[in-house]
Amino acid sequence: MSSTESAGRTADKSPRQQVDRLLVGLRWRRLEEPLGFIKVLQWLFAIFAFGSCGSYSGETGAMVRCNNEAKDVSSIIVAFGYPFRLHRIQYEMPLCDEESSSKTMHLMGDFSAPAEFFVTLGIFSFFYTMAALVIYLRFHNLYTENKRFPLVDFCVTVSFTFFWLVAAAAWGKGLTDVKGATRPSSLTAAMSVCHGEEAVCSAGATPSMGLANISVLFGFINFFLWAGNCWFVFKETPWHGQGQGQGQDQDQGQGPSQESAAEQGAVEKQ
Repeated sequence: MSSTESAGRTADKSPRQQVDRLLVGLRWRRLEEPLGFIKVLQWLFAIFAFGSCGSYSGETGAMVRCNNEAKDVSSIIVAFGYPFRLHRIQYEMPLCDEESSSKTMHLMGDFSAPAEFFVTLGIFSFFYTMAALVIYLRFHNLYTENKRFPLVDFCVTVSFTFFWLVAAAAWGKGLTDVKGATRPSSLTAAMSVCHGEEAVCSAGATPSMGLANISVLFGFINFFLWAGNCWFVFKETPWHGQGQGQGQDQDQGQGPSQESAAEQGAVEKQ
């Protein structure tokens, strides 16, 4: 019994010891440096970006009042959200006649491409910055000794900077189109019953787009974070050291030439 208990205790301690060793090996002071601090901000704002866009949902609606004897009033409420394939969202349009009661209609437009690209980029940014933080905090010697890691990090950072600019601009344009397609006036304009004399239509629920607007703002914040981080990552690459080395060589080369010219001038005066 004692041997089995001791074996169980050692088995329980081994995962804990591994976690403790991993946490002890992390150099948290690296987060105080610009390269580590900006990566933490990139990780956080990537969550904010794809979370605010991917979790959005809203409602739009209209009121239809028939001019028949019954004076029927119908309230139309249409729910929509990510990924904003509005052409697949159905709602029932009332018909002010005795033959049929309603007709199935769809919202206009498909804006899933910019929304899905925005969310996908945010997820990839989240995973990349998390992996980069692990390497930077736990295996920093590999980051400094192996010159491939800074070069790869710089190329990926430049790529993410470009993609965030494209994604934020495209999603901002797509969100503007979503607002135009989901406003109550667009809903009443698409219903044929509102263009005749048999009914009177009015605006209903107006969708709240605050969370979607914030997602566009987070997209541009991510662009500025990745663009600013390009310089700090570039300083870790061999390219930055080569530029400084060439500058020092030029200064050293100019120094002796200037001194020799001064000596020749002094000899000629004598």
